[in-house]
Amino acid sequence: MVIDVITIFPEMFEGILNNSIIKRAIEKESVIINVHDFREFSLEKHKNVDDTTYGGGNGMLIACQPVVDCLKSISGYSDAYKIITSPCGAVWSQEKALSISKKEHIIIVCGHYEGIDDRVNNYIDEEISIGDYVLTGGEIPALAIIDSVVRLIPNVITEGSLIDESFTNGLLEYPQFTKPQVYDGISVPFVLTNGNHEEIRKYRLYESLRKTYKNRPDLIDKLYQEKRIDSEEEFFLEYIKKGLSFEEFDKLKVKKPKKKNNA
Repeated sequence: MVIDVITIFPEMFEGILNNSIIKRAIEKESVIINVHDFREFSLEKHKNVDDTTYGGGNGMLIACQPVVDCLKSISGYSDAYKIITSPCGAVWSQEKALSISKKEHIIIVCGHYEGIDDRVNNYIDEEISIGDYVLTGGEIPALAIIDSVVRLIPNVITEGSLIDESFTNGLLEYPQFTKPQVYDGISVPFVLTNGNHEEIRKYRLYESLRKTYKNRPDLIDKLYQEKRIDSEEEFFLEYIKKGLSFEEFDKLKVKKPKKKNNA
């Protein structure tokens, strides 16, 4: 995959692109990331890229000329999938990250200040927001998009690590623990230490559902709307809605009722 970024603050990308998983992905040539400073394309004497807005108003607006000229200078520009970061865009999600990760070439234009001349959108495929709030620039959203996309590219990280992640199956991820078994009087749940893989599976599903129901009930509603809740999950949710943790549920020793045979 090739990712090109258009910004007036290229230095903001140096730390992230030269560390951790993204750095390793670049070294393995799983991804090529190019950062372009669109200020270099300004035709103004002092390389200004913004100006006052027609119709009046506060603040300065990024002009379309340097952005579009920078965009068109990128090799493969016409065929690339072009994104602009904007609070007006569709909200970024894991589902969207997975979709974008399958593209061969994306270009991300970083919005800034009061915005960018709307005519830039004539050269863009999609506006993207990372949440319902406003930032001073689009560099942080661009970095969030890059990070979430790169880790989904095949062979960047172990495939098994992606399976149970939050949002991958529509739920938040279950709690996880490491050594020591007891810290500051707080113990790792016994079910995770007894080696019973079926009980561990149940614990993880139950606690994943419980965390999602508590923190993001909208995700549970979405699963129901999309008919992606199975009978075991519905059974667990019955007790989760009563406020029971997995340990409390497990002590009840209740069994999932078998389906009735209508024959």
